[in-house]
Amino acid sequence: MLNRLDLTGQGTNVAHLLPRPTLDGDDPVQVVADIIARVRAEGDAVLRELTARFDGVDLDTLRVPDAELDAAVAALSPELRAAIDASIEAVEAFHRHQVRAEEVIESPGMRIRAYQRPIDRAGLYVPGGRAEYPSTVIMTAVPARVAGVESIALCVPPDRATGAVSSSVLAAARLAGVDEVYAVGGAQAIAAMAYGTESIAPVDVIAGPGNVFVALAKQQVAGDVGVAAAFAGPSEVVVVADDTAVPAYAAIDVMVQAEHGPDGLAWLVTWDEAVADAVCAAGDDLLAAAPRADDIRATLAAGGYVALVDDPEAALAVADAIAPEHLEFQCRDAEALAERVRNAGAIFCGNAAPASVGDYVAGPSHVLPTYGSARFASALTVGDFVKDHHIVSITDEGIRRMGPHVIALADTEGLDAHATSIRLRLDAATDSRLDAAGGA
Repeated sequence: MLNRLDLTGQGTNVAHLLPRPTLDGDDPVQVVADIIARVRAEGDAVLRELTARFDGVDLDTLRVPDAELDAAVAALSPELRAAIDASIEAVEAFHRHQVRAEEVIESPGMRIRAYQRPIDRAGLYVPGGRAEYPSTVIMTAVPARVAGVESIALCVPPDRATGAVSSSVLAAARLAGVDEVYAVGGAQAIAAMAYGTESIAPVDVIAGPGNVFVALAKQQVAGDVGVAAAFAGPSEVVVVADDTAVPAYAAIDVMVQAEHGPDGLAWLVTWDEAVADAVCAAGDDLLAAAPRADDIRATLAAGGYVALVDDPEAALAVADAIAPEHLEFQCRDAEALAERVRNAGAIFCGNAAPASVGDYVAGPSHVLPTYGSARFASALTVGDFVKDHHIVSITDEGIRRMGPHVIALADTEGLDAHATSIRLRLDAATDSRLDAAGGA
């Protein structure tokens, strides 16, 4: 089921021994750059062309009519409607705590108001093709709504078999507060949201996971538009297990992320060879009955590993070096080990806490950093959809107190106008104080 990697005897100096994912050279990068350039030049026409080529669907209109969203909600089974509502409620409850009230910071003669303002328009991307992801609609739209974003657009590839966007995705979009849904996927959807076309107005921030081409497209448009949650690409998981782990639990959790399709990473890390054998055997049994067995096997063949290490310390070193999207501890002292993790998108502790709970109902967004970007990035949050503003007010007292420091720094940097802007005010502030005191 998994490629074996013996790291015993290496201690915690293991980073250089770990296989790392690549972006297959320059080809995907150039392909994405060409698509972006074409969308900017040709607009809707190239979106229709590429949707026909990559998704096998000919579109008359790119935007899904609002009536279809309403119909999708009406057609939900009671069980799925309850699940979507529960997920929305959990995600909203978690993200409400990220909304910051205005703060006022005062010192003698100076007052600063610090507050947040939402962006005007968000663009969300939800993958399609291999599966339908109403959960990703929730995990992107709800944080944007909680942030106060007024206009939310969603791009999602149409289903090749039906020629339409999945009904569950449309229902989730309506219930989560999405304003516009477009049946467009791939790098071309990212370009359309970044730069606009005849049908799709440009956005301020793009959020949502996707394949390598989608993730690269977000990298290439970053700067012209905000891009949230670092490199949100193919799925990753690291499961750290010892002899307290249930082999079937560890095996299925490795398979969960591999189920999403190609280019992902799935790791089992243990310091007990018997555990490695038991988990792999359980995985073989589970794979035999898995509906998506071919996808899982292909992903595991390219990016599935079982790493044998010396001890929990070495396991932590492996996990931090990989910086995975999902990290699970199915071992003794799981909470204590989790607290020492430096690099991971989301962490789950204990045999009863699979990453799939985080994918749907825990509350934090399942849009997480991949390809090692958890070293510097984190899950999608309200903060990805707001800007921090501040207003500075200064009195004469503040100029007299802080002005000399500004002058000293400005003179050091050779910025005479900066220093003069303070000297003029210092002179005025001094005159004002003398007048108030009745001085000459």
